[in-house]
Amino acid sequence: MTIASREVRFASRPEGFPTPANFSLDEVRLAPLEEGRVLVRNRFMSVDPYMRGRMNAGKSYAPGFELGKALSGGAVGEVVESKVAGLRPGDFVASELGWREYFSASLDQLKRIDHPVQPLSVHLGALGMTGMTAWIGLRLGECRPGETVFVSGAAGAVGSVAGQLAKIMGCRVIGTAGSDAKLSFLRDECGFDAAINYKAGALLEKLTAAAPDGIDLYFDNVGGDCLEAALSALRLHGRIVACGSISGYNAQRPLPGPTNLFRMITQRLTMKGMIVRDWLNQTSEFEAEAGALLRDGKLKNKETVVRGIDKAVGAFLGLFHGDNTGKMIVRLD
Repeated sequence: MTIASREVRFASRPEGFPTPANFSLDEVRLAPLEEGRVLVRNRFMSVDPYMRGRMNAGKSYAPGFELGKALSGGAVGEVVESKVAGLRPGDFVASELGWREYFSASLDQLKRIDHPVQPLSVHLGALGMTGMTAWIGLRLGECRPGETVFVSGAAGAVGSVAGQLAKIMGCRVIGTAGSDAKLSFLRDECGFDAAINYKAGALLEKLTAAAPDGIDLYFDNVGGDCLEAALSALRLHGRIVACGSISGYNAQRPLPGPTNLFRMITQRLTMKGMIVRDWLNQTSEFEAEAGALLRDGKLKNKETVVRGIDKAVGAFLGLFHGDNTGKMIVRLD
């Protein structure tokens, strides 16, 4: 028996902001399962800002999307049929084979989820690569109790977890977001000490008011004006964790750098770039720590969920317009 499955394909390279015309929704038929393969039905898939870089020609820090082929990205699915030892129907697996409803894969393309947490989508959010990115970033930034931490894009998937983890560590946390609802989310649900609307202007003035003695660590998800404000607010020997730069992902030409970069010298600052895949050897430690915090209610997994593979492109595009609070998830069942 063959199975019909819809998948989103990469139709053309965007110029500036992507549009629906850069994608297509196609139906394929999966052949009967062969020995050594597993048939998986995706239940949830992730859309993430970093995927924009994979749409450009040339090298990126992640494999580029191929024109005419299905896109890929994080997903959690359920085993439908298995012809390998160690997986059976009903098991849940994580993979990088999102953007499709069904797929067959070899065992090395799958990671069994031994102790599923509900909802399953949490394994793409606070207990997945999103959460691990925040966790690793704070470690790289040498975050310490009692420090003041500034997080840009704080109502997003990584930022909201980074801020919560910093609070759990005993830090004072300030975050930026783009609406009153998101500011309330940061303060009331995530426990941030202060939240700044970056769209309201005078970002450095507001950051200085929230942290009159300066900041110790800046967790950068945005770049641009947020990075420049942070450079002016960082104390002596302050640190920057460069996790993302969404403000420039859709730029058609290189954006100018911060005008105050000289403060890296005068304040003896440190800036570290990070890609979470360099730290996968620490996955078990992260999952144990984050899992305990989730079970105890100390860490919250916030999601914006849309339903259906036909809504996946819209969900991805919405990331660049601030449509999500927390992790943007596409539910496929």
